[in-house]
Amino acid sequence: MSSSDRIELSIDPGTWNPMDEDMFSLDPIEWDKPYTEDKPSTEDEYESSTKDEYESFIEDKPSNEPSTEDKPSNEPSTEDKPYTEDESSPKDEPSTEDEYESSPEDEYDSSMEDEPYIDRLDFYQESTGLLEAIQTGTGQLNGIPVAIGIMDFQFLGGSMGSVVGEKITRLIEYATNKLLPLIIVYAFGGAHMQEGSLSLMQMAKISSALYNYQINQKLLYVVIHTSPTTGGVTSSFGMLGDIIIAEPNAYLAFAGKRVIEQTLNKEVPEGSQSAEVFFEKGLLDSIVSQDSLKDFLSELFEFHGCFPWIENEN
Repeated sequence: MSSSDRIELSIDPGTWNPMDEDMFSLDPIEWDKPYTEDKPSTEDEYESSTKDEYESFIEDKPSNEPSTEDKPSNEPSTEDKPYTEDESSPKDEPSTEDEYESSPEDEYDSSMEDEPYIDRLDFYQESTGLLEAIQTGTGQLNGIPVAIGIMDFQFLGGSMGSVVGEKITRLIEYATNKLLPLIIVYAFGGAHMQEGSLSLMQMAKISSALYNYQINQKLLYVVIHTSPTTGGVTSSFGMLGDIIIAEPNAYLAFAGKRVIEQTLNKEVPEGSQSAEVFFEKGLLDSIVSQDSLKDFLSELFEFHGCFPWIENEN
């Protein structure tokens, strides 16, 4: 389900007010720029030549110590030994990476994977009609004013760059200033490696904004996990909600099944990364289907003192 479909399903008709629609990623660290080595300066060239002259002088300096080459050796020469294959050396077996690449069940569309970062962004902007992997804004949920952010997995796998992090942070700050309950719907696929630390630092920035929202202002933050939700969000702001909800059978994980199995060489039990298991272990407060989610949230907000907005006729 796209983010636009979720907005239509969750927000009252005619009340959706988008925020920061014109924000989109560029290439902040110039990921696709060809690498060129810096030419050494005159000072560097001087230091290098001086070092070479010194090392040459040391090599040519006569030594009073007897050469180790003249000493008789009692050890048998390795050249006289017949070559035998080391039994402890690894055999030519197919690696797990080769098995992964050839596995038909793991095939996916990688047509844009080798394209430049900017071209990939352009492709997903054109195919989804979105500028980024999240839509943020305000609206009413059964008459209750809320601030809401909904991630879209169809846009580059719901991954987070610096713009996604900035949009979430601005949404939280707006909800803090307007004293609105906050909902964020996650469909997350990790951070953009093409933006380096600028992407990773968004987790700390968002968590800091949530601290002010939840701890200082005592406002309500509701998290909704959809399938799939993986990566850093499950170890940071995606698990900081006052109420954490997931859809039935949602795939939730920090690291994916294949990554764990290849790293630890152990099989991950089937279904162990599902919302139902997370609920049994106490990581979720409830599992709610899409059809009943709006009414569930409405009751939840009223229970916490968030009531429908009533227009003053006077």
